[in-house]
Amino acid sequence: MNRRKKVNSILKRKAKKAKTALTPSSKPKYVSKADRAKVGDEVVARQEPTA
Repeated sequence: MNRRKKVNSILKRKAKKAKTALTPSSKPKYVSKADRAKVGDEVVARQEPTA
């Protein structure tokens, strides 16, 4: 690999990493099964007194 190609590939790699770090993720944040159950229990508990 010649020097120019090597330098360009390194710079492209750094630019790609910087770009991905700045863009927000489109995926929703992972919520564990236990946390989902806890949130579900809180919603049920909140609805029962009002009924």
